[in-house]
Amino acid sequence: MIECRHISKHYGPVVAVSGVDLTVTAGVVTGLLGPNGAGKSTLIRMLTSYLLPTTGSVTVCGFDTVTESQRAREVIGYLPESAPAYPEMRVVDFLAYKAGLYSIPIAKRSAAIDRSIERCWLREVARRRIGQLSKGYRQRVGLAGAILHDPRVVVLDEPTTGLDPAQILELRGLIRSLADGSGDGPKVVLLSSHILAEVQATCDAVVIMARGRVRASGTPAALVASRGSTRYIAVVAPTAGDSTAGADAAAALATVPGVAAVSHEPLPTTTAGGRRGVQLTVTPANTAGDLHEALAFALQRASQARGPLAWLTTELRRQEPTLEEVFMSVVTDVPAPSEAAA
Repeated sequence: MIECRHISKHYGPVVAVSGVDLTVTAGVVTGLLGPNGAGKSTLIRMLTSYLLPTTGSVTVCGFDTVTESQRAREVIGYLPESAPAYPEMRVVDFLAYKAGLYSIPIAKRSAAIDRSIERCWLREVARRRIGQLSKGYRQRVGLAGAILHDPRVVVLDEPTTGLDPAQILELRGLIRSLADGSGDGPKVVLLSSHILAEVQATCDAVVIMARGRVRASGTPAALVASRGSTRYIAVVAPTAGDSTAGADAAAALATVPGVAAVSHEPLPTTTAGGRRGVQLTVTPANTAGDLHEALAFALQRASQARGPLAWLTTELRRQEPTLEEVFMSVVTDVPAPSEAAA
C-alpha cells in the first residue's frame, strides 16, 4: 500500500504539490491524471523516494520513504516517463545488471530475466543493443527492468509512450495481471498517463490533479456519473430554403417529458439533394429514463405536421459522458493560483 499524508513540495516560492492525501491499495490499478504542470511527476518522484517532501509523509508497504528509503525502494518497481537504459548494452546484459542492483540471488537471476523478457515481449530483441531499438522497444526494456525483481509496488509514468495499438493492448493485460496477482500476490499499481481513454479502459480508480492538488478521485464510472451528463444527439435535414426547421424540431423535443434542455445548430456539411443538416442536442433531466423512443416519435410527429416542409431525421443517438469530459470539467473549474504553481 502507498499512503501519502498531506505531502507538499516547494521549490522556493513555487508550490509543485500542495497538501496531497492519497492511498493506493493492492489489487487496484490507480490512474493519475492531470494537465502539464499539475504536479504528477513531482508526486511520483516523492512516492518513489527520488525526492524528499517539503512537508508530510509517504509510506510504501509500511516503510517511510525518508527514514527507511532503502527498504521502500526495494519493494518498488519504477518506470519513469523516459525509460533510462544504457544504449551500448544488450537487453539481456542490461537486465542482468539491473538484477544485480536489485540484489536478486545469483541462482534466481536467470529465471527472473527470462520471465521479464517474456512478459514484456522482448524475446526477439534480447541480444540486440538497446541503442539500436525503436522507442517502443526501449520502453519495453524499461518496463522489464521495473518488474524484474517482482516488486510489491509498481509505479509507471506514461507507460504507453512509443507503443503501437497492439502493444498497448498487451501492456494493458500485463498491468491487469500485476494488480490481480503474480509472484507473491496482488500488487499496488499506480500509473500516470495523458491518454484518457487508456486510463478509462485500464484503471479501477482515477485521481485527477490540477495546480498541485488532488481535485477529484474515484472509479471512472463514479466520476463520470457525478460530473458527466448523458445527452441525445439528433440530426434533421430540412428542405431547401426552410430556415425554421431547427427551431421547430427543438421545440418538439422540448415537449417530451424528462427533457431538461434542447439546443440546435446548423451543420456545415451538405447532405444529399442539396439539403443542409441541423444538429439538436438534448439534455435529459437527472431523473429521466431512456428517452430515445420518445424523442424519435416527437421528431416524427412534428415532421409530419409540417406537410411539404417535413424534414428527414438522419440520426438519433444517445451520447454517454466520457472521462475526458470529466477531466476537462475538473481542471477548468480550478481557479488561478495566487502564487506560481508547477
